[in-house]
Amino acid sequence: MISSTQIRKTFFDFFASKQHHIVESAPMVIKNDPTLMFTNAGMNQFKDIFIGHIPVKYPRIADTQKCLRVSGKHNDLEEVGHDTYHHTMFEMLGNWSFGDYFKKEAIEYAWELLTEIYKIPKENLYVTVFEGDRKDNTSKDMEAYDLWKEIIPEDRILFGNKKDNFWEMGDTGPCGPCSEIHVDIRSAEEKAKIPGRDLVNQDHPQVIEIWNLVFMQFNRMANGSLVELPAKHVDTGMGFERLCMVVQGKQSNYDTDVFQPIIQEIAKLCKQTYGKDLKADIAMRVIADHLRAVSFAIADGQLPSNNKAGYVIRRILRRAVRYGYTFLNFRDPFMCKLVPLLCKEMGEQFKELKAQQELITKVIAEEESAFLRTLESGMRLLDQIMTKAKSKNQTKISGHDAFVAYDTYGFPFDLTDLILKENGLTVSLEDFEKELNQQKERSRSAAAVETDDWVRVHQGEETNFVGYDEMSCETKILKYRKVSAKNKTYFQLVLDHTPFYAESGGQVGDRGVLIDSENNQTAIFDTKKEGNLMVHLCTELPEKPEQIFMAQIDIDARLATACNHSATHLMHHALRTVLGTHVEQKGSLVRPEGLRFDFSHFQKVTDEEIRQVEKIVNAQIRKCFPLIESRNLPLGKAQEKGALMLFGEKYGDEVRVIEMGESAELCGGTHVLNSGQLGFFKIISEGAIAAGVRRIEAISAETVENYWFGLQDSFKELQEVFKSANLKQAVLKTVQDNDELKKQLGAFMEQRKQQLKQYLLSRAEQINNVLLIEMPDEHVLPEIIKGLAVDLRKETPNLIFIAKSVQNDRSSITLTLGDDLVKAGYNANTLIKEAAKFIDGSGGGQPFSATISGTKIDGFADAIAYLKGELLK
Repeated sequence: MISSTQIRKTFFDFFASKQHHIVESAPMVIKNDPTLMFTNAGMNQFKDIFIGHIPVKYPRIADTQKCLRVSGKHNDLEEVGHDTYHHTMFEMLGNWSFGDYFKKEAIEYAWELLTEIYKIPKENLYVTVFEGDRKDNTSKDMEAYDLWKEIIPEDRILFGNKKDNFWEMGDTGPCGPCSEIHVDIRSAEEKAKIPGRDLVNQDHPQVIEIWNLVFMQFNRMANGSLVELPAKHVDTGMGFERLCMVVQGKQSNYDTDVFQPIIQEIAKLCKQTYGKDLKADIAMRVIADHLRAVSFAIADGQLPSNNKAGYVIRRILRRAVRYGYTFLNFRDPFMCKLVPLLCKEMGEQFKELKAQQELITKVIAEEESAFLRTLESGMRLLDQIMTKAKSKNQTKISGHDAFVAYDTYGFPFDLTDLILKENGLTVSLEDFEKELNQQKERSRSAAAVETDDWVRVHQGEETNFVGYDEMSCETKILKYRKVSAKNKTYFQLVLDHTPFYAESGGQVGDRGVLIDSENNQTAIFDTKKEGNLMVHLCTELPEKPEQIFMAQIDIDARLATACNHSATHLMHHALRTVLGTHVEQKGSLVRPEGLRFDFSHFQKVTDEEIRQVEKIVNAQIRKCFPLIESRNLPLGKAQEKGALMLFGEKYGDEVRVIEMGESAELCGGTHVLNSGQLGFFKIISEGAIAAGVRRIEAISAETVENYWFGLQDSFKELQEVFKSANLKQAVLKTVQDNDELKKQLGAFMEQRKQQLKQYLLSRAEQINNVLLIEMPDEHVLPEIIKGLAVDLRKETPNLIFIAKSVQNDRSSITLTLGDDLVKAGYNANTLIKEAAKFIDGSGGGQPFSATISGTKIDGFADAIAYLKGELLK
């Protein structure tokens, strides 16, 4: 059997022989595209070429692209594990032509590779072509049809509608008709019953699409119309896992050598046999799939979190843990044990996995541990819900309660439903789905962005960035468009020349103004990147967009940002010097106010280590090292220099290297010309943000000056408060005095408690073999009442102690029972909660002692009467 590794290599070799340049996969996590969190198609990294924002370097390209489909239009999550061919993370093999060949060559290459190289039987293949669409005024793709009928019988060519055979990357942008290749891998007996052509695009697990050839020839405008692209492109995508299934003669992607090593390891860990139980099999498939998605995301720099892309990764990981918990009986972290095998299987093609193996393992282990604890909390929540329902003789819980379990604790509905059925209860699926859909709608509304079509002002596509050398420049607006998002409206401007740095690499975008010939100013409040396009954001358009402007950045903000970016580089080098070369950047934020730096390290950075880092950075500042900038340096030369490269970033053939002192990094941000401009550097905080990832916040230059001024002012104020120049001695004396006063107060309260106890015992009533002690209304501190209750309970097995305490506008009642009453079945917690209804209160405690508080003062007598009545009857 040909291995998956050989299948991938064969694809590369074939297209290399057809003069295609083989490129590496782009990161799965997307950083400079506000419309996407993850790469969900092979074309994502070439989007700017399709829309003309960057020039074509290689007219023919082939690659394998890491993709993730878990949200939005392309969402395969719920099918994963249940069928044979859907995945969250998958590889998309693709070949591309940018204005070079078109339909003829694309079809011929695909057919040759599938039938002559991979030896897929021709009689098992079907193809589809676009049937046209009246609304779009597009006709049948007869060009593709005529090309196909030269190599395949016409009864195997099917017409498909816009849904299946017209590919679009979004609501707007490049698009075009596509031709899908489908394969029928059913048995001869099944084929004899129903012809394969009747099952194409019918979601049959053995009659599936294997390759999609997209012919990019249109651009979808914001108004829905189609405009011909100036150059026609080819964009093809073939699912690697599906291809392996077909070539290896399997009936499921999960039966190939892409997944089987991991699945067999899962089976070994849970001591079950794959293929024996459907639910267990689904769980193993889910875990194997999700392990890949989470590991690749972490390797590309995306850690699990509660926000945006990090939240998606956390939800995927938790889904896998839930399946393992429910169907494989895992109670301890298990996914982290699979990481070494995954890295062994896929680490040769995707080297970032091996390089980040330790971090991936630690992050997944901590996430698993935390979620397993959460699952236990969720079980307790369900227990409370079930107890409440049964106490009211209900047989059905609300969909709202099930949704809370799902949304707060990650409990899937089927797990909640299963647990409820085991306890004789049911739940409303309709109400649950209603709550879920309402949440999805809120999320969609919050994330909705509407963009108008670009309005062309001057010819040109590329922006010439001059911000490394200039703070201002003459410019003109090439195009603009209106954007509406989150109830706000603003405009995006594209300039032909700009000094404005667009947010990327952790550095915030520049702000500033556009000044026209009449000195009218248009404020630019931010600058961002959309792919390779630099967009300048403003709330109002210039009155005359067609004229020439002076683009001027906020110089003070830029300089402060540059100081913090250079400080980040110096600190990164210092951290690697002090802590070790395992330290790698995992995220950063550089802005005028300061810097934030996330890095891999597996324990707390000590105070002494922080001081060492600060000393190294400040020493390099004092040495006034000049900035050494190498622009357009070949990537190989940069590597020879020892420049640090970040995992999760895709670099071009030429890069920019920033050197300052002993630091050398690939970087596209802005920096000071000399390390001396930083003045001083100070770390403000250090802490953990995830397993194996620490975060430092620091400041430099003028911000440090203001920080020291603030400390000096606080120091002087404290000297005045303590009326002493020796502040340390004054604080120590105050602490000592405070400790002495606490001792004296404790002794007084103990004396007061004993006096009160003797007084209460003298007024105790013996009723029905129990000793009732009722404390009269008094302003007694809760701490004293608690101490009294403990002492009295130790001394009196048949005790009933009821105490009322008045504190400001809220009063409380404490009920304490001796061991004899608890053994007899009385429960202070249950009784006190019932009494709370009389005072509009709340509270609780243990079976032997509990407290409630409330504001309905005139109900306290009734509450106490209720307690006495229940206990003394």
